Amino acid sequence: LRVFEKISDHYQGKLAGKTIALWGLAFKPNTDDMRDAPSLDLITALLKAGARVQTWDPVAVEMARRLLPEHPALEFAADARATLNGADALVVITEWHAFRSPDFTSLAATLRDRVVFDGRNIWDPEFVRSTGLRYYGIGRG
Repeated sequence: LRVFEKISDHYQGKLAGKTIALWGLAFKPNTDDMRDAPSLDLITALLKAGARVQTWDPVAVEMARRLLPEHPALEFAADARATLNGADALVVITEWHAFRSPDFTSLAATLRDRVVFDGRNIWDPEFVRSTGLRYYGIGRG
């Protein structure tokens, strides 16, 4: 739940009404393996805190649908781009190759709060910041 703590700290515990885009559901890329997937705990915590979650994974969406209870604030988007519609922040949980080099300038223009949480440290923090985004990595200062 370290990612949740970072998100909650950024928003000073006020997550109600925030929309969080979440890329990656599977425990690891190139699989639909959801055993002990951090995304499950993160989604549950975000929903409990009153946030809306829009998520997508290249393979694991159907498995996640089976494991997560239906919730009016949980949406499984059609693709990664669709998760960003109306999103305040973006979180990357699974290090899928497709998530390694997004258009950060476009993300900065799209995300309401211009903030990203890199749960796998797949992005260069200085480069991300240079595009106008606030960056939080896990295990980084």
